Amino acid sequence: MQVVIQRVREARVEVDEVVTGIINQGLLILLCAEQGDTDAIADKLLAKILKLRIFSDNAGKMNLSVQDVGGGLLVVSQFTLAADVSGGNRPSFTQAASPDEGRRLYDYFVQQARAAHPVVQTGQFAADMQVHLVNDGPVTIPITMRV
Repeated sequence: MQVVIQRVREARVEVDEVVTGIINQGLLILLCAEQGDTDAIADKLLAKILKLRIFSDNAGKMNLSVQDVGGGLLVVSQFTLAADVSGGNRPSFTQAASPDEGRRLYDYFVQQARAAHPVVQTGQFAADMQVHLVNDGPVTIPITMRV
């Protein structure tokens, strides 16, 4: 499973000009399920994200987690993180999970996030989305998780 997380001051996602998810301070999570990913990988990834100390403390050091600052999570599916461009100029997405398995893992991740964290918003799986954000820092961190 791959994610790109961005520390944001605010973020929202729209589908057909309708806001489907919005947060203030927190993390925008671009999530990609890949072939062979499991619920256990999603659980491990979520635990890492919730404990990742990338928010500034009073001394200005990255020492606080999204849970410590009471920030929100905005989870957006993004299969293009599985892009392979090694064979040419047109990306291949063969490593992405199938649409059905990708949706199942995305829904599972969101369900687990909502059980573990008070503010979780989402995009819409497989939709053409517009994501608006104010990246704080900027802080952008890619994470690949395997069991």
